[in-house]
Amino acid sequence: MNVVLATSNPGKLAELKVLLLPLGVVLQAQSALGVRDADETATTFIENALIKARHAAAATGLPAIADDSGLVVGALGGAPGIRSARYAGVGAGAAANNRALIAALRGIEDRHAYFYCALVFLRHPADPAPLIATADWTGWIVDEPRGDRGFGYDPHFLVDGMTETAAQLPPDLKNRISHRGRAAAALVALMRDALATHCVP
Repeated sequence: MNVVLATSNPGKLAELKVLLLPLGVVLQAQSALGVRDADETATTFIENALIKARHAAAATGLPAIADDSGLVVGALGGAPGIRSARYAGVGAGAAANNRALIAALRGIEDRHAYFYCALVFLRHPADPAPLIATADWTGWIVDEPRGDRGFGYDPHFLVDGMTETAAQLPPDLKNRISHRGRAAAALVALMRDALATHCVP
């Protein structure tokens, strides 16, 4: 089954290709198919994931998977939240976003945070019963970046109960325990059930 992934983020594509291997789907990024990013106008991760999946499915005629995920910091009122990819401004890269995060937390002792992931699968743009899976990953924000794996805020995210940041973890371990890894495992189970009952074309 050919499926479009509603992202232009190469890090997400690489992770999700591995995570969705059990389904045997051929996953292509929307950017490779000439589809631009959708306008994320909602206020929650799930709603934005649905917007992105509908946009990609409508533009390509393919079933679509969309991920909307980000970092939630309680001491910052939930920021960066749904603006995680553009926390330092539209078009800002990971380095600028990380600098903005550490600056916002200057002088704040409470560094609890969690990554949140919403993954959705749409059979077609008007699919009335999308498959939705969510998961979170708790940890702490550290001022100094550690590690060169991963992407986004990973170098500053000290995993709860561990001494490593997300950027220091081997990819196979990260894919098992992360927010995206566990959401993908849940989505794979949902899609497998749908395939078994012939609910996916």
